[in-house]
Amino acid sequence: MDPHETRLRVRYGETDQMGVVHHGNYALYVEESRTNLMRERGCSYAELERRGFGLPVRRMEMRFRAPALYEDEIVVRTRIGRVGAASVTFESEIHRLQDEAHLASITVELACVSLRSQDRKPVVLPDDLRAMLENPRPTGAGAAQRAP
Repeated sequence: MDPHETRLRVRYGETDQMGVVHHGNYALYVEESRTNLMRERGCSYAELERRGFGLPVRRMEMRFRAPALYEDEIVVRTRIGRVGAASVTFESEIHRLQDEAHLASITVELACVSLRSQDRKPVVLPDDLRAMLENPRPTGAGAAQRAP
């Protein structure tokens, strides 16, 4: 399946004094793309939480290849890499639109937990969530975009 695309423009507050995106902002970029992908497939994070499930980050790996700069237009391409019994892994690549430079590769593993239990230990993914994650066809249309 083709990856979900979220287009963003780097904002001034996301950069350091040199105009380079601070590394911590890449986590926000892939989170926005990940939540957009899930929403397109028919399951928002808000709905999951109302049902008593959470998907906290269990592991994140980032590999930086080139800097994103102030006012760069970037695209975050996200796909579902693996669906486990109680986890899901998303794989994202970030590219600059102008020249398609590969800026970063980021893998995020989320654990499924019950928000109704105190210990918040991992629980098996609900069947409908698993089906949504494994469904290769999104329910929405097109790529998501944050307002510039």
